[in-house]
Amino acid sequence: MGYGELIVRSYDAQNDRARVEDFERRCEVGPAKRVFLFTDTLGDPICRIRNSPIYKMLVAELDSQLVGVIQGSIKLVTVHRPPNDLAKVGYILGLRVAPLYRRRRIGSNLVIKLEEWFIANDVDYAYMATEKDNEASVKLFVDKLGYAKFQTPTILVNPVSHRRSRISSNVELAKLKIEEAESIYRKFMSSTQFFPIDIGNILRNKLSLGTWAAYPRGESWGEVASSWAMLSVWNSGELFKLRLGNAPLSCLMYTKSSRFIQKLFPCFKLPGIPDFFHPFGFYFIYGVYGKGPLSGKLVRALCQFVHNMASSKSKDCKVIVTEVGGSDTSRLHIPHWKLLSCPEDLWCIKALKNEERDNLHELTKAPPTRTLFVDPREV
Repeated sequence: MGYGELIVRSYDAQNDRARVEDFERRCEVGPAKRVFLFTDTLGDPICRIRNSPIYKMLVAELDSQLVGVIQGSIKLVTVHRPPNDLAKVGYILGLRVAPLYRRRRIGSNLVIKLEEWFIANDVDYAYMATEKDNEASVKLFVDKLGYAKFQTPTILVNPVSHRRSRISSNVELAKLKIEEAESIYRKFMSSTQFFPIDIGNILRNKLSLGTWAAYPRGESWGEVASSWAMLSVWNSGELFKLRLGNAPLSCLMYTKSSRFIQKLFPCFKLPGIPDFFHPFGFYFIYGVYGKGPLSGKLVRALCQFVHNMASSKSKDCKVIVTEVGGSDTSRLHIPHWKLLSCPEDLWCIKALKNEERDNLHELTKAPPTRTLFVDPREV
């Protein structure tokens, strides 16, 4: 059976919105043999990139039928390679191909067309993120399209329960003004990989709920404190919702039994799993940073504060997600459930300019930095 010519073009909101929404509902996210997530974009297919400085969505059609989509965004970040520590990077996300049309180079064509858009906008590097064991994605980007493995961040997911977390009385918390938070981030994190130059725009975005700092009670906030930590919170649930699919039977049974036991015996401190089988929102913690011997405990106190905030102020926030560098020691202090978390996510990167290819080798072979700034606009 023959097929017509594959057409890849820009997304047209007026004509494509309903088609893309239906297409997304039919395409599961994640490996078929594992737990995966359904995404509800709340009627806005480009919601995940809309807050980026520059963005684009492409659709692929075959015989007038929608068979694939991809999204991309562009920003200026710090990337450690001589002689300049700044680079324009293009992020690839949301690659979907209709199940019946896979293995026909549709995914490859979508990525190549998006790379052409990156090049037209003077992008130095393209990069993407996937699960480390997502063989199909790794094979496409690394084996076929020339991407190199770059970073292996850790994604930590913590359920939000109605039971408030107890924060140590030895910790003082303070909400920072946007100008102060921006100044501190630029001073301490601007040298980390992929730190966004427009950090001020992120902190001022309506989805950013604020930045908080923690330090030992009895001391003054600021660099004079013996230890301190800070983080910011992004309300991703305002953009799109998630729903769990293909969950293990043990997870489903524990969800139901834990709620039942809590109702019968509220004095039991059995951690309950929220209902992940209906659409839910989530908070994303970003910009995690700390200094001093107590910084780990202070990071934990901040995460507990965010949990309590989600529990009391949000109706549908079911989880709190944090992504940090794989070698970042703060990950040891961030509350999470192993069942829901991903110990090794995978970032892959590709140089789009000839002069950057030698620098790419240095980037991918250098040991990972302790801290990694994960842009909440790209979650």
